[in-house]
Amino acid sequence: MVEDATVSRSRTLGVVLAMLAVIIVVTLGACSPHNTEPRADGPEPRPGTVEQMDPFLHFIDSHPSPEEFRRVYPDVMLVLPGDIVTQEYRTDNSRFFAELDDEGRIRGGEFR
Repeated sequence: MVEDATVSRSRTLGVVLAMLAVIIVVTLGACSPHNTEPRADGPEPRPGTVEQMDPFLHFIDSHPSPEEFRRVYPDVMLVLPGDIVTQEYRTDNSRFFAELDDEGRIRGGEFR
């Protein structure tokens, strides 16, 4: 009888630990350090200036088109080669000077 109770407790503990492991995996799988929830037309828009550089750089590494950039970062002024802009000093990452590849997609750039 004592052995049956021990086996029963061991099985119950095993089931509880397995369920806990599943819950942890599902919860952590839903987390994303870049907050890039896919939509039919790309990641979710991120209003405001760029405060978190890692998600921004991750986005730029995807070589977005200027239209995609403007949709995802609507409050950041995108300056393309040949655009004429004022030269005031900005420190809030609100104006991005893009470098384009041969296809017209953003391949890099800098905030000024």
